[in-house]
Amino acid sequence: MKRILLRRITVIILPVLAVVGIIFLVRYCTRDDQIQEEPMVVVPPQMKYGIVIDSFNLHNRTVLKDQNFSDILTYYGVDYQIIDMLVKLSYPVFDLRKLRAGNSYTVMCSDDTAQKAHYLVYEDSPVSFVVYGLTDSLCVYRTVKDMKRVVTTTHGSISSSLWNAMIESGADPALAMELSDIYAWTVDFFGIQKGDTYDVLYEQLIVEGDTIGIGKVLAACLNNEGHAFYAFRYVQDSVAGYYDEQAKNLRRAFLKAPLQYRRISSRFTHSRYHPILKIRRPHHGVDYSAPAGTPVQTIGDGTVVQLSYQKGGGGRMIKIKHNGTYTTVYMHLKGYAKGIRQGARVRQGDVIGYVGSTGLSTGPHLDFRVYKNGTPIDPLKMESPPADPVKPAYRPEFDSIRMEYTKQLTQKNQGITTVTP
Repeated sequence: MKRILLRRITVIILPVLAVVGIIFLVRYCTRDDQIQEEPMVVVPPQMKYGIVIDSFNLHNRTVLKDQNFSDILTYYGVDYQIIDMLVKLSYPVFDLRKLRAGNSYTVMCSDDTAQKAHYLVYEDSPVSFVVYGLTDSLCVYRTVKDMKRVVTTTHGSISSSLWNAMIESGADPALAMELSDIYAWTVDFFGIQKGDTYDVLYEQLIVEGDTIGIGKVLAACLNNEGHAFYAFRYVQDSVAGYYDEQAKNLRRAFLKAPLQYRRISSRFTHSRYHPILKIRRPHHGVDYSAPAGTPVQTIGDGTVVQLSYQKGGGGRMIKIKHNGTYTTVYMHLKGYAKGIRQGARVRQGDVIGYVGSTGLSTGPHLDFRVYKNGTPIDPLKMESPPADPVKPAYRPEFDSIRMEYTKQLTQKNQGITTVTP
């Protein structure tokens, strides 16, 4: 009887327990406040110069005057034998004799009581550095920092000089040198006037958030004496050049002027009163007044055909034959540049000598003369033939780039746009 009763109870209770269990599981699994497993957070290691620095103490220093590689490492307890091996490993990577006072370096030491030096990193430029591994696996290698190029514009009016105008507008004054190179064939850059204006579209080089210099000048407009001179950078047949709005090459066979001068003290004339001889005679050149020692450049490619001292009044002089038509002469020089001799080949812009006051001269200046087919002509009125323009096949692409650059030039205070490094 007991067995029969126990079976009946079991038959009744087991299904009830099963139902209660299922309900409990469903409610538990669908609770809003059930505990969720927290995702694992991976903290990336700290990096500098491509090295994981979590376990290092970093000592940031600058090279002192007369301090050398050995001085730096011995201060941090590096053995002389290791230093000697690193010097030898450095030969093909970096010349340690060029360690420069004022440049930065970092020594990475172990983060413990021993403070053992593991790495020395020397920054040889704002964008590159040399790494010296100081532990068991000695190594030396050079690498570069990530550099961004951003495009920006600058605008200004010239009151004294282009250099000063750049500083006043907050732009890098090195832009003045870039523009003088771009316009060297078309604008007398050292004769620009007060009130002339400029607009420049160019790249800034950014490393670790700091501006370290300028990259390419993409476009510019220089308003000089009421005329707008445009320059657009364009790469044609893998060669970069600057062209005007008509796709004509800004580069010419001859530079506009052979030096950076203060003023023109005497012009081309068939009758000039000579300040020393006290007589009137032709002056078939242009006198550029400049400090003694100012570099003098050849205005075009050519060959030095004469290098002499003219006792008749010209002093030290150089004559360069450029082609079958043009010859130039540079007189009253203080001296000649290294490598300049009769028969030497020179390239446009090469320094050939230095302003002086040799011969019949009242002060330092350059007497510059140009001969066309043996006849003297006014250098200031010489028409220089341009280099090749943009080819017809590339003209649509050039025009598209020119229009975009012009638009950006005219958008004052437009800000900056990141460019792919």
